[in-house]
Amino acid sequence: MRDYCFRDKWKKLLTPEIVKKLTCINEYKGEQRLFIEAHKDELNELAMIARIQSTEASNRIEGIFTADDRLKNLVQEKTTPRNRDESEIAGYRDVLNTIHKNYDFIPIKANYFLQLHRDLYKFISNVDGGVFKTEDNIIQEEDESGNKKVRFRPVPAWETPESVDALCEAFRDAKSEVDPLILNCMFIFDFLCIHPFNDGNGRMSRLLTLLLLYQSDFIVGKYISIEKIIEESKETYYEALQDSSLNWHENENDYKPFVNYMLGVIVNAYREFETRVELVTNPNLSKIDRIREIIKDHIGTITKSELLEMNPDISDTTVQRALAGLLKSNEIKKISGGRYTKYTWNAED
Repeated sequence: MRDYCFRDKWKKLLTPEIVKKLTCINEYKGEQRLFIEAHKDELNELAMIARIQSTEASNRIEGIFTADDRLKNLVQEKTTPRNRDESEIAGYRDVLNTIHKNYDFIPIKANYFLQLHRDLYKFISNVDGGVFKTEDNIIQEEDESGNKKVRFRPVPAWETPESVDALCEAFRDAKSEVDPLILNCMFIFDFLCIHPFNDGNGRMSRLLTLLLLYQSDFIVGKYISIEKIIEESKETYYEALQDSSLNWHENENDYKPFVNYMLGVIVNAYREFETRVELVTNPNLSKIDRIREIIKDHIGTITKSELLEMNPDISDTTVQRALAGLLKSNEIKKISGGRYTKYTWNAED
């Protein structure tokens, strides 16, 4: 069986690039802890947006969808699931809520993972939630022509319970001496390589990522969706997984690609948090001014629905009025038209 001990492996990851990201994240953490404590009320809306985006993005990575209005109502528990996809979304919502509210009381142990996985599938009767995989699984990829090839073979089903126990024990053993961010990333990577469930491994890994970050006092994921950042860079995510999984069974894999990628995701989350809270808490910024600043700072195009999603306290009418005024003053450009109209800052102005 693979050696899951992290004590010797983690020091090899202290490259200049990774150390720079660790330093950046810890600086953000120190600055923003005080800010969060001083602006809890103003950040409630930001937390709700993150919950919706996280639930949507993590499920969408796995091809699970529903309409925008249905998604929002499901996350806010204003409706019940109508089909298989919505049942999976509702399950993710509940596990996400459990982690948000109880992360300090969820030990890193296999039986707690099984309980979370059970709740992930509690709205679906024909899926065995809360049990480890009963048959061997493979991770495969499909090219543009539809040809499939095996990318990675996880541990066999018979070895899974013992492997998860060994992974959790190695994590607990290393906590006192390994940098928590590096340890969290290494743990999640090995969890994905074990691939302990018949279904739901990707979503469980993202939920556990949040759990480990919260337990290490990195709570940016409560206000900015880590899952959304992963979804927006999922090609790089899969490449990092591929690169770090080579020779994993032989205990000769290189964690650096995956750890470097995940630290980059966390850095991006903290940077986005800093930008968003400056807009939300600035008393001298009107709602229309806030829309202007969001578009100005946004790279690429943005839609009215995205602006509404990012600003639930601003009405559709106000957003429309802001867009009309910015178009009239030639500060933004309109791309295409109709339902899928997009806007971008007029850099030439």
